[in-house]
Amino acid sequence: MAPCVSCFLLAVLISAGCKAIPSSDPKCTEKEGNRTYNCENLGLREIPDTLPNTTEVLEFSFNFLPTIQNTTFSRLINLIFLDLTRCQINWVHEDTFQSHHQLNTIVLTGNPLIFMAETSLTGPKFLKHLFLTQTGISNLEFIPVHNLENLESLHLGSNHISSINLPENFPTQNLKVLDFQNNAIHYISRKDTNSLEQATNLSLNFNGNDIKGIEPGAFSSKIFQSLKFGGSLNLFIIFKGLQNSTLQSLWLGTFEDTDDQYLTSATFEGLCDMSVESINLQKHRFSDLSSSTFRCFTRVQELDLTAAHLNGLPSGIEGMNSLKKLVLNANSFDQLCQINAASFPSLRDLYIKGNMRKLDLGTRCLEKLENLQKLDLSHSDIEASDCCNLQLKNLRHLQYLNLSYNEPLGLEDQAFKECPQLELLDVAFTHLHVKAPHSPFQNLHLLRVLNLSHCLLDTSNQHLLAGLQDLRHLNLQGNSFQDGSISKTNLLQMVGSLEILILSSCNLLSIDQQAFHGLRNVNHLDLSHNSLTGDSMDALSHLKGLYLNMASNNIRIIPPHLLPALSQQSIINLSHNPLDCTCSNIHFITWYKENLHKLEDSEETTCANPPSLRGVKLSDVKLHCGITGVGIFFIVVFVFLLILLLIFSVKFILRWKYQHI
Repeated sequence: MAPCVSCFLLAVLISAGCKAIPSSDPKCTEKEGNRTYNCENLGLREIPDTLPNTTEVLEFSFNFLPTIQNTTFSRLINLIFLDLTRCQINWVHEDTFQSHHQLNTIVLTGNPLIFMAETSLTGPKFLKHLFLTQTGISNLEFIPVHNLENLESLHLGSNHISSINLPENFPTQNLKVLDFQNNAIHYISRKDTNSLEQATNLSLNFNGNDIKGIEPGAFSSKIFQSLKFGGSLNLFIIFKGLQNSTLQSLWLGTFEDTDDQYLTSATFEGLCDMSVESINLQKHRFSDLSSSTFRCFTRVQELDLTAAHLNGLPSGIEGMNSLKKLVLNANSFDQLCQINAASFPSLRDLYIKGNMRKLDLGTRCLEKLENLQKLDLSHSDIEASDCCNLQLKNLRHLQYLNLSYNEPLGLEDQAFKECPQLELLDVAFTHLHVKAPHSPFQNLHLLRVLNLSHCLLDTSNQHLLAGLQDLRHLNLQGNSFQDGSISKTNLLQMVGSLEILILSSCNLLSIDQQAFHGLRNVNHLDLSHNSLTGDSMDALSHLKGLYLNMASNNIRIIPPHLLPALSQQSIINLSHNPLDCTCSNIHFITWYKENLHKLEDSEETTCANPPSLRGVKLSDVKLHCGITGVGIFFIVVFVFLLILLLIFSVKFILRWKYQHI
C-alpha cells in the first residue's frame, strides 16, 4: 500500500502547472513609458497607430517617408525631439509642424532634400536645434527662415556649400553653434561673417574645408566661442586671416587621412596679434622645433599637442606663464623630464596619456609645477620599483592623479606623501606591489575616489585602506579575495564613509553576513560577474536604498526570508542569473512581479530552469502552484482508498483478536 501512497503524492505534485505568457512587443521599442520610442530601421512608411499621443521623443530614422506634410505627425502634438535621419525625404510641405508647439529638435540628416516650404518649420515656439547634415544643400537660401528666431544650433555638415553668407533676414541673435564641416568653403570674406553680427559667443566649425583665403578683418569685429579649421592644409593662412580676432578656442588639428604638414616658427606669426585662450594642434609635425616656435603663445592658457610626433620640448621657452593646461598625449617621450616642465610654471593640468614609448618618471621632473592640480600619466608603460614620492616631488596641490594601465609599481609606506591634497587616484590595471605592512595611502585624508581595479592586490591586508577617512568611491573590480569569500574582518572596515563600492569580477563565492556592517553610507553596490548565490544577500539586510547590481552571478533561488532585504533597496539588477522558475521559487517570482519598478535590465532577467521556460523573461512567467482539479481528484481517490484501508485494517484487527480470545 505504501507504493500506492507515493504514487498519489507524486501525481499531486505533477499536477502543479507552470507556463509562460509570451509578450507581444510592438514594433516600436518603448524606452521611457508613454514618452520615448525607438522606431528605427523598421521599414515603416507611416507613423504607427500604436504610438501614444503622449510621445515626446521619437527616433524614426532609416524608414521610408519620401514626403512629410501637416498630417504626417499631426496626432503627436507633444513631440519635443524628432529624428528622421535617412528616411529618403525629398519634400517637406507647408505647415508640416504647425501643431507641434513644444518641438525643439528636428533631425533631417541624410535625406536628399529637394524642397522645403517657407512655412514648413512654423509651429514650434522654441525650435532650438536643426540638423540638415548630408542633405545635398548647396545654397543657404534653401533653408526656410520662418520661425527660427530661437534657433541655437544649425548643422549643415557634409553638403555642397561654398559660402557661409546667410540670407539677409536669417535670425542669428540666439545662434550658438553653426556647423559647416566637410563642405566646399575655400574663402571667407568680411561680408560672410557680417551676416553673423547679431550672434554672440558663436562656435563655427569649418573642419574638412580646404580654406585657401580669409579676408583680413573677417573675424575681428566680434568675439567667438570657438573656431574649428581642422584639416586645413595651410595654417599660415588661418593665423594671418584671424589677426586682431578674439576667441576662446581655436581647433587646428589634422586627421589621419590628411597629408602631414610641417609647422615652422613662421606659421604662428599671426598668433601674436590674436587673443585666444585655447589652441589644439593635434597630429601636426614641427620642423626645427625651438623655443622661438612658441614666441607667440604667451597669452595661450590651454595647448593641445596630442600625437604631434614629439620626443621632447625645447628648453628655454619663455613667457608662457599664462599656460594652465598642457596636453601631450600620444607622443614619444623617453623620460618625463623631456617636457621641460619649468617652462610652464603656472600649469594646473598636465596630460601625458598613451605615450608611444616606455616612459621613465625620473626624479623631480615636475617639482617646478607647484600649482599642478591634475596629472594624467595613464597608458604609458610606466614602471617603478619605488613609487611615488621622488617622482611627484613638490606637487602639494595635486588633486587628480591617473597612473592606470601601466607596468608594475612598487608602493612604499605613504607612497603619496608629496600629494596630501589628492582627491582622486586611479591605478586601474596597474599591478601594485605594496611593500609595507601598512597602507601606502594613509596620508591621503582628502581622497574621495580610489580606483584599484585589476591591480592584483593582496586583499587579505586589512590595513591596505587605512587612513582613507573621507573615501566615497572605491573600485576593487577584478581583485580576488582569499577562498573566494569576504570575511567578517576585511579591508573594507577601514573605509566606513564609502558611498559607492564596486566588487564585480572578484571571483566571489560567498559574503559573510557581517562583512558590510561597517558600511552604513553605501548607496551603490556592484557585485556583478561573480559566483554568488541568493544566500549572499543576507549581508545586505542592514542596508537601505541601494542601487544593487547582482547581474551575472549564480543566483538560482532567493529564499523568502531575504525578500525584505531586497524590498528596502531602490534599484536591483538580477539579469544573467540562472534563475529557477519553478514553484520552489514562487515567493521570489511573486515579489519580482510586484516590484518591477525597482528592477533594472528586466529584458535579460530570464529563467534557466525548468528547460521548458529557459530564456523566458521572469516577468512573463505565470506559475500555478496550488492544487489543480486533477490534484483534487487524486486526493479524493487517495482519501477514499485510505478510508477503505482503515476499515479493512480495523476489521482485520478485530477478527484477529476474536480468533485469539
